Amino acid sequence: MSARKALAAALRSGSRRLASGNKTNPAGSRSFSNAANQGRAANRRELINAVNRGLSRPLLLNRAAAACNNRIFSTEVSTDAGFTGVGSIGQVATVIGAVVDVKFEKGLPPILTALEVQDHNIRLVLEVAQHLGENTVRTIAMDSTDGLVRGQKVLNTGSPIKVPVGRTTLGRIMNVIGEPIDQCGDFDTSQTLAIHREAPAFVEQSVDQEILVTGIKVVDLLAPYQRGGKIGLFGGAGVGKTVLIMELINNIAKAHGGFSVFAGVGERTREGNDLYKEMIESGVIKLGDKQAESKCALVYGQMNEPPGARARVGLTGLTVAEYFRDVEGQDVLLFIDNIFRFTQANSEVSALLGRIPSAVGYQPTLATDLGGLQERITTTKKGSITSVQAIYVPADDLTDPAPATTFAHLDATTVLSRAISELGIYPAVDPLDSTSRMLSPRVLGEEHYKTARNVQEVLQSYKNLQDIIAILGMDELSEDDKLTVARARKIQRFLSQPFHVAEVFTGSPGKYVDIKENIVSFQGILTGKYDDLSEQAFYMVGGIEEVVEKAEKLAKDAQKSGAA
Repeated sequence: MSARKALAAALRSGSRRLASGNKTNPAGSRSFSNAANQGRAANRRELINAVNRGLSRPLLLNRAAAACNNRIFSTEVSTDAGFTGVGSIGQVATVIGAVVDVKFEKGLPPILTALEVQDHNIRLVLEVAQHLGENTVRTIAMDSTDGLVRGQKVLNTGSPIKVPVGRTTLGRIMNVIGEPIDQCGDFDTSQTLAIHREAPAFVEQSVDQEILVTGIKVVDLLAPYQRGGKIGLFGGAGVGKTVLIMELINNIAKAHGGFSVFAGVGERTREGNDLYKEMIESGVIKLGDKQAESKCALVYGQMNEPPGARARVGLTGLTVAEYFRDVEGQDVLLFIDNIFRFTQANSEVSALLGRIPSAVGYQPTLATDLGGLQERITTTKKGSITSVQAIYVPADDLTDPAPATTFAHLDATTVLSRAISELGIYPAVDPLDSTSRMLSPRVLGEEHYKTARNVQEVLQSYKNLQDIIAILGMDELSEDDKLTVARARKIQRFLSQPFHVAEVFTGSPGKYVDIKENIVSFQGILTGKYDDLSEQAFYMVGGIEEVVEKAEKLAKDAQKSGAA
């Protein structure tokens, strides 16, 4: 079929030249066979038995179709479906910042094709964004265009940007085009995937709603994550986002045997470096001979890089995660920090391409750009990708088009509160502001749902009473309110939890709490079973048995100090 289309295009090309009387046909012949010959010559293709015959156009096409079926007519070979012209050479025509126009004499590359600049001081990849006519394409550079000059040769790779995938990426850092940037050598793999891929078909997706158990009490009880869902992570600087991310990576690896991929989109270089070092210290990433035991792959497109790199690095990270899901059948965690920077980078690219901006200056294709990424994050019958996305809200305006468009894709939100972190309660997840679509009796069951709602009700009552306590004191409260406050404070402290990745800092062993044990523990607090235990016993423990043990130890210590 592609050969027939190519032939038809050749014939149309020859006919246009014939009608215009251009230099390819100085005689201005009006014979269809001559027009076909000119079209054929322009495309350097062979057509059998069509020379010097006064054939009508329909008959000529029928003969050509027969030739195609007999494999007499040959087309150019491409490496990916729909991507042709592999190996053709173009020349740089214009360079304006991150935008580079390239002219090809033949083998015009389709949209999204990766081009490589030849004889340049660095490997510079260009991605085709527009066709301008006259065999010229407009591209977006994935790196700095410093030193690029007009006339420089550009190679058509015949495919989109491809990056290495597989277990060799674990414990490593790559950039948007799949190059290692951690100074640990090249990737030991021949497996690569294109970063532009279709979302899984409906028949491939799993329709089962299932929660992804994280082992973190506050998350599993009050704002559970959906397997294959998308979670928004809100929080300022210094409230524990990085530690929470690393604990999720650690727990998913231990409990589910899954891997994690971290995509730094528009990150500060310092933050990316700090995260890498902390992952090494906590054992999430291992170097040297133990690198195969690493649990996470990192993909960075830093804040100082061109918008093209920042607009595509999220897709690179997602492609690495898709391999683990589709080929190895893993439950994969994909972290994107920050999803707003992805939207921002695409807005910059849109402006560079001359598109008319939409609301608040964003690109007119905002929903399409974001949907192209988000729709690939899903559960299939082979595995799942669960995405945790840090979200920056410009000027705290939730109606801004960028975060508002993102919210439509989220299944849960985890809000980290500075007020809670100031109390020394970690993870500093706000149990009242965090939400989840999975918090439903149909998904979780009645027992889990009622326990979660009762916990939230007690915490909300305590929040409402805090102003009265601050003004009048605890003595002015009724007995029921005093009991509510006491239980709420115990729940608040019991929501804290020692993390495995923080052991090197705190000296306390990390705890993974099973979801059934989690529910039973909170039910006991709500019913008053542990009213006689001190608040201190509930702080930084795993299950409720540890609370009882800690309370007994505190009581013995108090007796010893009293006797002394």
